[in-house]
Amino acid sequence: MGVALAFVFCRRAPRYFSTMDAKPTGIVMNAYVYLGGAIALEVMATTAMKSSEGFTRLVPSLICGVGYVLSFYLLAQTLKTVPTGIAYAIWSGVGIVLISLIAWALHGQKLDAGAMAGMGLIIAGVLVINLFSKSAGH
Repeated sequence: MGVALAFVFCRRAPRYFSTMDAKPTGIVMNAYVYLGGAIALEVMATTAMKSSEGFTRLVPSLICGVGYVLSFYLLAQTLKTVPTGIAYAIWSGVGIVLISLIAWALHGQKLDAGAMAGMGLIIAGVLVINLFSKSAGH
C-alpha cells in the first residue's frame, strides 16, 4: 500500500523540482518510489518485530533487522531530493496507518472510533502536504 501511495504522489510531480534547484521529473519520481519502498520495508520490519517475541525467534528477528536497515537506506536516498520534514511526515504517517491496519488484521488489535479518526487525520495530513504544500517539491 505504501508503494501505491508513493506512485500516486509521484504522478503529481511537475517537470522540475523547483525553479532554483531544477531536477528532472525522473529524479523526483525515483525519490517517491524509494520512499514507498522505505515505508513498505519499515512496515514489514515492525510487523516482524511483533512476531519475533522480543527477539527470541530467529527468522522474524532477522527480517526485522534487515527490513529496518534497508528501510533507512531507501529513506536516505529519498532525502537526497525530498525535504526531510516532508519525507519523514509521509514515511511516519503512512507507516502508522499501515502498521495499525496490519496489527488489527493479523494480531487482533482493537481500533476504536478515536483510533480511526486519528488515522483519518493522518491520511488527510499526508494528502494536504502532497497536494497543496510548496515545500513538498511539486
